[in-house]
Amino acid sequence: MRDAHAGLTRFDDFRKSLGIAPTMLTGRLSSLTEEGLLEKRRYSDRPPRDEYVLTEAGRDFLPVLFAIGAWGRKHRGGGKVTRFFDAETGTEIDPVTIDRATGAPVGTRPIRTTAPE
Repeated sequence: MRDAHAGLTRFDDFRKSLGIAPTMLTGRLSSLTEEGLLEKRRYSDRPPRDEYVLTEAGRDFLPVLFAIGAWGRKHRGGGKVTRFFDAETGTEIDPVTIDRATGAPVGTRPIRTTAPE
């Protein structure tokens, strides 16, 4: 998902960026397509070639990806950790999840839950 948000769409580009086996990448792209985060589109008939583009659901996943990355940097900081930067300003993105109605950061106010109907 990170690479798709960075503009990658083609299998070989994903493979080079991720450094994983083609069979593993095929499985991941299939799962993301089945889950509706990516859409497979044919860009060449001869030879048959497809690209993978973000759907609306995939684009909406970016803030979640940022939040998971921030959590990982804070609590699982060992090893390689992907960092995100604003392309225009060059500053590192420090995501904050807020409640749209109150403007309060999520996790700073008591919550209650309801069961699905």
